[in-house]
Amino acid sequence: MPTSARGNKPARGFTLIEVMVVMTIIAIGVGLATVALRDRASSRLEHEAVRLAALLDGARAESRVLGIDVRWLPRRQPTADSPQPGFLFEGLPPRTEPRPSHWLEPEVQAEVVGAPLLRLGPEPIIGAQRVVLRLDGQQITIGTDGLAPFHILPAAAADAP
Repeated sequence: MPTSARGNKPARGFTLIEVMVVMTIIAIGVGLATVALRDRASSRLEHEAVRLAALLDGARAESRVLGIDVRWLPRRQPTADSPQPGFLFEGLPPRTEPRPSHWLEPEVQAEVVGAPLLRLGPEPIIGAQRVVLRLDGQQITIGTDGLAPFHILPAAAADAP
């Protein structure tokens, strides 16, 4: 006895559920491949940029609280205090635990755009400032408009004067 209008003919094609399961498996595979193929230098550089933005904002807040002038300088050469290139916060009082003064990736290079250093305070509005970080042919820019915290700038804003 036939159970459908087609009679006993076998069904041809795939059901919607089967197609959706296959598409989900393909999407998961593409997502994993995208994460696996991400540029390692870009990831390391982004990590350094986020870290530097947090350090700059912390020093800026400390400068405002203490009412002292604080500056940040990139160092291209190792010093006696720091055997690898890094950066220096000038003007902050000494602490019991040392402040970070070097990059997590020793090959990172930093350049303050349009000035030799960043001025972090103590004024509430410090002026627009940017820092370009470079690593293995990649570059990323962090900056502030003078009022907002330091953050990673989109490529279009980073290229603007």
